Amino acid sequence: MGLPRRSDGRRVAGLRREALALAAGVSVDYYTRLEQGRVGNVSDQVLEAVSGVLRLTVMM
Repeated sequence: MGLPRRSDGRRVAGLRREALALAAGVSVDYYTRLEQGRVGNVSDQVLEAVSGVLRLTVMM
């Protein structure tokens, strides 16, 4: 993703919410509510942005 590596002693590898929200172009607060299922009608654009950051594909 082009994010700098951190050496802050984290025990879990992966993106933090802040980094994912930034990469997806949404606020950290909005992404947190989305992750917790507290957002109503989520636009296709937001879902595509988040799934793209997470490298997910849609199966229909």
